Amino acid sequence: MRAVDTPIPGVKVLEPVVFEDHRGSFMETWNAREFSALGIEAPFVQDNHSRSVHGVLRGLHYQLGKPQGKLVRVSSGDVFDVVVDLRAGSPTFARWFGLRLSAADRRMLWVPPGLAHGFLVLSETADVIYKCTDYYHPDGERTILWSDPHLAIDWPLPEGREPVLSQKDRQGLALADAELER
Repeated sequence: MRAVDTPIPGVKVLEPVVFEDHRGSFMETWNAREFSALGIEAPFVQDNHSRSVHGVLRGLHYQLGKPQGKLVRVSSGDVFDVVVDLRAGSPTFARWFGLRLSAADRRMLWVPPGLAHGFLVLSETADVIYKCTDYYHPDGERTILWSDPHLAIDWPLPEGREPVLSQKDRQGLALADAELER
């Protein structure tokens, strides 16, 4: 496993070693010892699997009180994955980082607790799987508006097209109005 640091401290792009032959391929998606050596100490307690169609944007989600660290990967399709630093006192507070994740490239993204997370589906469908360091806490769930002009996230949407959003994501708050951990 190779870890590539990003402009946001603690967020890492992970490139697994993939073994391929005439039968197919094999890769480890989680190994506590190996990830610990990369600086990722994560007691995972929950796995989530999301399937979405082209143009769906999920996020930007975060949780108060019980923030989740997430190990995100795409098992089919292609997404543009985004994190926003919401950690109080962080030198990169309110900055975002985005990258394309796909089943073809097999990269993963480590999102530490305290960041908002979301993704836009670029392929016909996409399956996103993520391991979480804490249980889902609906009372603490919050959403930052995907199109907050202060964040100015460069979502790869065709000009003039809006993403497909849930009602919850449509009602997300601007970062300036959002409730955050202090």
